[in-house]
Amino acid sequence: MKETPAVQEALGDVLAGFANQPLRDAAEAVLNALDYQSNRTMNAGSVAEFLARYEAEDELTERQRHLFESWQDVELVFQITDDEIGNVRGLLADGFDIFDIDRISSFVFLAVELAGTAYSRTALADMTRAVNRLFAMPVVLVFRCQRRLSLAVIHRRAHRRDGNRDVLERVTLVKDVDAAKPHRAHLEILADLALPKMVDKRSVTSFDSLHRAWEEVLDTEELNRRFYRELFKWYERALETCKFPDDGAGSGSQERQLIRLITRLLFIWFLKEKRLVPEDIFTEEFAAKSVKGHAPEATNYYRAVLQNLFFATLNTEIDKREFSKRQRRTHRDFTKYRYHDLLTDPDGFLAKLKTVPFVNGGLFDCLDDFESRTAGGRRVDAFTDNIKTQGKDLQVPASILLGQEHGLFPLFRRFKFTVEENTPLDQEVALDPELLGRVFENLLAAYTPETRNTARKATGSYYTPRRIVDYMVDEALVATLTERVASTDGDEEWLEDRLRYLLDYEDACDDAAELFERPDAERIVRAIAGLRVLDPAVGSGAFPMGVLHKLTLILRRLDPANVLWERLQREMAGARATAAFESRRQTDRDAKLLEISSTFETYRDSDFGRKLYLIQNGIYGVDIQPVACQIARLRFFISLTVEQEPNDDPTSNYGVRPLPNLETRIVAADALIGITGPQQMGLGEHAVSDHMSRLRTVREMHFNAQGREDKLRLRKRDEELRLALAGELESNGWGHDEAAQIAAWDPYALSDPAGWFDPHWMFGVADGFDILIGNPPYIQLQKNRGELRRRYSDQPYETFAATGDIYQLFCEQGLKLLAQGGILAYITSNSWLKAKYGEKMRDYLSTAHTPRLLLEVGKDVFDNAIVDTSILLVQQGHNEGQQRVPAVDVDLLADKQFPPAKRQFGSLYFGGKRPWVPLSAIERSIMDK
Repeated sequence: MKETPAVQEALGDVLAGFANQPLRDAAEAVLNALDYQSNRTMNAGSVAEFLARYEAEDELTERQRHLFESWQDVELVFQITDDEIGNVRGLLADGFDIFDIDRISSFVFLAVELAGTAYSRTALADMTRAVNRLFAMPVVLVFRCQRRLSLAVIHRRAHRRDGNRDVLERVTLVKDVDAAKPHRAHLEILADLALPKMVDKRSVTSFDSLHRAWEEVLDTEELNRRFYRELFKWYERALETCKFPDDGAGSGSQERQLIRLITRLLFIWFLKEKRLVPEDIFTEEFAAKSVKGHAPEATNYYRAVLQNLFFATLNTEIDKREFSKRQRRTHRDFTKYRYHDLLTDPDGFLAKLKTVPFVNGGLFDCLDDFESRTAGGRRVDAFTDNIKTQGKDLQVPASILLGQEHGLFPLFRRFKFTVEENTPLDQEVALDPELLGRVFENLLAAYTPETRNTARKATGSYYTPRRIVDYMVDEALVATLTERVASTDGDEEWLEDRLRYLLDYEDACDDAAELFERPDAERIVRAIAGLRVLDPAVGSGAFPMGVLHKLTLILRRLDPANVLWERLQREMAGARATAAFESRRQTDRDAKLLEISSTFETYRDSDFGRKLYLIQNGIYGVDIQPVACQIARLRFFISLTVEQEPNDDPTSNYGVRPLPNLETRIVAADALIGITGPQQMGLGEHAVSDHMSRLRTVREMHFNAQGREDKLRLRKRDEELRLALAGELESNGWGHDEAAQIAAWDPYALSDPAGWFDPHWMFGVADGFDILIGNPPYIQLQKNRGELRRRYSDQPYETFAATGDIYQLFCEQGLKLLAQGGILAYITSNSWLKAKYGEKMRDYLSTAHTPRLLLEVGKDVFDNAIVDTSILLVQQGHNEGQQRVPAVDVDLLADKQFPPAKRQFGSLYFGGKRPWVPLSAIERSIMDK
């Protein structure tokens, strides 16, 4: 058997001629290099002849037939069966030459020539799914688009709604392999698919085992774990090597600073994938040529190249970029380049970064204060003042970034990144934004004291898996929308079934919209426009991102041209402008409406407008860790960035719309401590409302502000309004301390978490959220000598128990934050179901609210978890008529399938004063019905 390097070398040689050979020869050469060979073949004919031969009557929809219009040629390369697999070991003789259309246990390899220059992952996945409808066996496609190769593999399973159909479920792609200059990661992935390696290392002896082995090799979860393991090794080396200024947010500053650096650099790596940042500035060759005094141990590369890229390029409009006039001493204008003396060719460096767009968004805001150090100013990023002063507390050696053996950038290059987010429907074997969000959850776990030891021993699985997130998001949205939307036919159960189908990635893209009449579709879209969703322990943003993806999916299917969505955004913007105190001029209202129109004109067929206004109007997050908030914002930034198509026009910022500012959508605060005002306001209540309205308007304006001057002006106005508001609150019976806390909370001070949380003051949400969703922390209140017990014992929690867990408080607080009838969806430890300290929580949920769903899912959900977990869905407010809740223990199911089928649910009694029955006591016979 050829070793992997030899296979990679053979692949490289074959790919060199891939673009110039006839299609069949090119595809067969690539497959032969992986030792896939067979004489079972036949002539496919033209594309039209191929479809005529293999398509049964009306087997494809009109939309699917349209996909074949981009096909220029198709070749049936060969068929691989158990015979060919056995032949790898010399077990069988050569000479199999009959293509068997009825042989289900086989792979068919097709080669397809595509017109044009580029195709999205979704387009290739849709083609793969359409072709697989024509064959009883799996079809593997080799696509050629100019000099690029893409390999597509499909997973099949039984259809949930129609037992007579197979679902062509997930398509996995190795996409856009550059035949002339293949990425190292692409060669590694393809080499791992080589048949002899499958036979020897994975015990492949048949079609079925080969199919499983292919799925294991193409498993993006394993790719993510491998990337995290390597990144974490780098993280630990960097902690020993680098030094950063204290960020002023307590212990763990070095870890937070390093994670902040990783977030910035990973976002830039995605920009590089979009060809928005020059690739060569991240190389040793560029540093040696461009930076004076460059050496492995020196920080000059980080200062002169990366800090200038962060603050003076990505955070500065194109026409305002220039070097500061104050290079040596005080440097307080963070939009100006500095370190002129560290660059061999400063003008050439400016020209090099000329085509980098202004991205905005706050990720690259310099966190240094304007105040001098002597006046108490803080230097978090150390882009300010004298370089000699910075040298004492800023050390980022070039070797930790550029070193071939241990550098961060060479590590990044070993992996293929993609800007398209994977879904359960189609995925690329590459690191996408979703996977990187999980990487950050692991980093946060390694940084957080409560999980540090466990996470440092982990292999990269300390996150809420996507299937759990999707399930919880689906259940919360179905429960909420069923309540909010009255179906035209009055059949609530049928509406729920249709909503579930609408949210299902598998094959609803073809017919989901057909299940809804226009009035129903409009009601759903309007309901979505009014949704308010909060994750009170946001972490890296997995649940808010899950909500964003699913709501975007619904809007795309019900309103593909964004007609309804645009109209609703204009309505809401007009209403806000009419009510605003800070901006009542007609010109301001007209400008806002023009901005909305421009957004949808530019992104009519894109998800950008859907995502932007969902984020602006309905999705919020809180976390006590500022660095977690930064990571969650990063996830949203990447999600918006991937929807944009760059161009060559600098006047349009190279086709990139600057990102919004999310400081007032995801805030650093303690979600379990509120601020309590007087029961009744005084005569000046209207003045408080006026100030609140002005403050909300300023923050909405800041959300969309782009220039640094505009943002600073609005932040200053925010501060003035907060101070005035505090005075009005004290005049209306508020205590001085509470009013002072509101005045002191600066949403733009990204290093300092607030010691309290209130959605009215922070988000302008006064009447509660529609959905509370998340994975709150599991920490016993008596840990750390009772630190948390003392912190929260004085708070008004009915479920507080000195021996209990903090997630119980999150449950109660979440229900208090909901609007009447709102839905809470949490995954927590399941100990509250059985332990004595859970009595108060069981009673509280039974008597004050309405549980809707309970799943005990065990330890297997989190690979490194040490507790059993359960998923709980609760509706705010008590429903006297509901005494039982659908429940299931997944560990008791024969198939342990997640999510479990409806028929597998039992019924758990929760009403009155009777304690909840532990799920382990539910009879197995109930589970098996």
